[in-house]
Amino acid sequence: MIASKKKPLEEILGYLQDAQSVFIVGCGDCATQCETGGETEVAQMKQALEAAGKTVTGTAVPDVTCNILDTARLLRKQKEAVAAAEAILVLSCGTGVQSVAESQESKPVYPGVDSLFSAVTARKGQIYERCVCCSDCVVGDYAGICPMARCPKGQLHGPCGGYDDGKCEVDRNQSCVWTLILERAEKTGQLERVLEHMGAAGVKDYQANRHPAELVFEPRRAGRL
Repeated sequence: MIASKKKPLEEILGYLQDAQSVFIVGCGDCATQCETGGETEVAQMKQALEAAGKTVTGTAVPDVTCNILDTARLLRKQKEAVAAAEAILVLSCGTGVQSVAESQESKPVYPGVDSLFSAVTARKGQIYERCVCCSDCVVGDYAGICPMARCPKGQLHGPCGGYDDGKCEVDRNQSCVWTLILERAEKTGQLERVLEHMGAAGVKDYQANRHPAELVFEPRRAGRL
């Protein structure tokens, strides 16, 4: 999932300074789990914008806002309310915002949240970064734990000089990821493989992470956006 946090209302009102009427779009997936763009947060944003003098013409919460076709289909069901709005505010990650923009070519679309990171979830309200989407996954060389995502310095060659009693220099409340990697490697019988990659040259292709990336299956290429 994509973790996100709410933007300050002042920043959102700055986006909307030239728009008196607004349509709000949330997201039933990641933003709902992050409590930034679910039904509750969309209703709260509607109330906040109306208190600021704006007219909210309608709201929608697609199941997964980054699905362009499903989101466009849902907005078409409310086309009068969307047409009546001078701008659309999207409480979703950046992909959701751009998904809405794809179907609303002549209307300004603004983000209401900030995308943070690719995450795993534990219990409700417990969301942790585990992947930086680097396009060259090295987790298999580090006992199933990503040092790129879990080390503040993204080090692939072992702990830094600030390592202290198994704790991270940047955040003493966090275990150094290299402690976690080596402990897990011992349990899984992968210690030799991990030690082999620590400090080795060419363990990662940093050129692989290029933008804009795409993943289009060949039979679908003719219908690409």
